[in-house]
This record gives sequence, structure tokens and C-alpha cells, in this order.
Amino acid sequence: MGLDECAKKCLMDCSCTAYATSNISSGIGCLNWFGELIDSRAFPNGGQDLYVRLAASDLDEGGHKKKKTPVGVIIAATVIPGLLLLGVVGYYSKRRRWWTRKLNRRGGTIDHFRERNGANETELPMFDLETVQNATNNLSASNVIGEGGYGPVYWGKLEGQEVAVKRLSKTSKQGAEEFKNELTLIAKVQHRNLVRLLGCCIEGDERMLIYEYMPNKSLDTFIFDFTKSASMDWQKRFDIIMGIARGLLYLHQDSRFRIIHRDLKASNILLDKELKPKISDFGLARIFGGDQDEAKTKRVVGTYGYMSPEYAMDGVFSVKSDVFSFGVLVLEILSGRRNRGFYQSEPDSNLLRNAWRLWEEGRGLELLDTSIGHVYPVIEVMRCLQVGLLCVQEQAEDRPTMSWV
Repeated sequence: MGLDECAKKCLMDCSCTAYATSNISSGIGCLNWFGELIDSRAFPNGGQDLYVRLAASDLDEGGHKKKKTPVGVIIAATVIPGLLLLGVVGYYSKRRRWWTRKLNRRGGTIDHFRERNGANETELPMFDLETVQNATNNLSASNVIGEGGYGPVYWGKLEGQEVAVKRLSKTSKQGAEEFKNELTLIAKVQHRNLVRLLGCCIEGDERMLIYEYMPNKSLDTFIFDFTKSASMDWQKRFDIIMGIARGLLYLHQDSRFRIIHRDLKASNILLDKELKPKISDFGLARIFGGDQDEAKTKRVVGTYGYMSPEYAMDGVFSVKSDVFSFGVLVLEILSGRRNRGFYQSEPDSNLLRNAWRLWEEGRGLELLDTSIGHVYPVIEVMRCLQVGLLCVQEQAEDRPTMSWV
């Protein structure tokens, strides 16, 4: 499709907000944007033209921009909002000074935390402890909706919005490092398939991260539960696989930084009310430089069963480590079974070996979760199985990239 046809296609759809050609060199192909332009980026050099749709009220009858607005109107439209902005800035500056004095009395300020932990680049909203306590029924045990090595997670309602409050346990040494990492990293990324960080609370000894609330909790509570898995038909599972792939592709290739998650697993995939997946828990994630392909660590962290062989054995991790974890996830979503601890009758076997064996014997469909039923597109299922197996190959160089996936 050429650019002119692409423009017509966008104009015929009321929800289309922008369009561009998908192949810069040939000018062929069509990309459409819907809703907010969350996947766009301005390049200082090069880049690609993006055609943004304007309201008819912004154009004259000839399709050109309207004539300049009178100077008086421009001044009024500029000065009045400017005065209002100064008033708002003054109010929040005064409030911040009051809060800083309050935090100083309690043993720490946000600025001190940023200086100590290298979090100067974060521009997240900061909530005081009293506000978070009011939102979570005073951090009541009845509001706890989950718990991990980091600490408990509370349900709450903050400024009319349901939130999940992740509280750093005071006894968790690993959690302090994860908190700093997650605070400085996830604030820099935004994608529809990544969980959104709304703010944080740093007061005295308290360290809390405030996320959007995911009513359907995590993927593992669905696919590994006999009752809930029955509600996950093939289309829902396929959409979840695709959503995870898009989120991971964004982290590896399309975000401002190349990010390796290092702990991709079913319990770190959260589901919103429509069962759309969002990758969460960036406490172990690492940022790579533009020309960096892999790194090595003496401190191997993550979850066995999802770790790639080179990472578990030698501490070497790269985008291909995340690809391996993605492959395990795909096979778990297809089968409804965990990679670890399922085949108790065969101690030396696991989900990956069983999937390889069924594939080689031409019996791949036998891996499929029986709760899916008998109505599904065989070709699509087999393609997912094949891609999942390609992702879990032992040698990192044999695995595909997420753009190929």
C-alpha cells in the first residue's frame, strides 16, 4: 500500500489518529495509530515522517491551517494560563518544602534518597506515608493481595483509582537493591504491555512502589488453576502470548534503552480486567548500552525453570536470556503446566523435554491443555509450539530475537 492509500485508510477510520509508511526506503506499507501516540519517538537526525490527523476545526475549507489568531487573543491565551501555572508551581513548592521538613524529622527525604541511590532522573509523583496508609486501610493485613521476596503487596484506592502498593520488607536485603532498580528503571519506559508505575512513597524507613491495579492478578493464577483455566480459550491464550511478545520487543528494541528483564515468568505477567497481559517486576532488570550484546554477573538471580542455561550455569545474560524465558512461558500457556515440578513420575523429565519429544514424534497437539476444548486453529497452535521450542534451544545464538518472534 502506498502513502496516499494509507492516508485514505486512516481518514476512513474515525479512531485513527496518525499514519506513516512502514518501509522508509521504499515508501511502501502502512502503519496506523489509534488513540494516544504512545509508541512514537522524535529523532534528532533522520527518523521518519509521521502524519498526525487534525480536527476539521483546525483547518480552513481548503485543508490548510487557518490564518493567524489576533495578537490580543494570543497574549490572553498565553498570559492567563501562565499566571495559573505560576500559582500551581508556587503551591506545590510550598507543599514540598513543608513535606521535606516533615521527612527530615522522620529520617530521610526524597532528594537524599535520590542522591544516595542514583535516582535523580526519576520524575514520579511522591506520596506521603499518611496518604498511602489512608488508601490501604492503614496497610491492613486484610488488604494484602500478594507477597514475594520483595515484601507484601496491598490493594488500595488512591485519589479515586484502584492501586497496588508494593512495600519493601525491612528484613529483605535484596529488596532494597530491587527497589532502587525498579524505581530508576520502570519510570523511563511506557508501553501498553508493561505495568504502569504511578508513584512511590519514601518516608523514614518506608519504601513503597505504587502501581496500577490488575484485577485478574497474575497469569499463573489462571493457567495453572484447574477451574480458572477453563475460562481461557485458545483466543485468550494467543492474545496473551502476543501481548507478552510485544512488551518484550519494546524492552529489547523499541524503548529508549535496551532492557533485559531477567525474571520473566508467569507470576510476573499481570492481567487487567480484559485479560490483557502486562509485564511487571523490574527489580532484577538491567539496562544495556547501545552496542552491548551481553553481560556477565557473579550474582545469578531469577527463577529456576525460566532461566536460560548460559545464565544459570555461567551468569551470562542477554536479550536471548529473556527469549528463553518467553519460550518457557509460551509452552506453559499452551499446556497449562509448569516447567518445574510437574512430572513427578519422571524425575529427569520436564515440560520442555516433553514438548520436544511430542514435536519430534509429530504429536505436538497432545501438549495442548485439555481445558481449551477441541475448537482451535491447528496451524496457529502448531506455529506457537514451534516458536516456543525455537526460543528454548540450548545455545543462545540458535534462539530467535523477539522481532523475529
